[in-house]
Amino acid sequence: MKALRPGGSRVAQLEQKVADLEADLTELRRHQLRLAELVDVVQELLVPVASRDEAAVQRAIERFQESI
Repeated sequence: MKALRPGGSRVAQLEQKVADLEADLTELRRHQLRLAELVDVVQELLVPVASRDEAAVQRAIERFQESI
């Protein structure tokens, strides 16, 4: 059980693993948010396209391009 003492190498490895997982989770959340934004843009485009509202389509495209 030496390796589980504070300052032991096993604890340091576990701390690093937790830090890596937290960083991965943060990145995943950022990607999920971006995906949700893209889904919103697609929805904004589909309704005007279906109703042939070219002005609304153009506005949605401009908002998307500004967000990039």
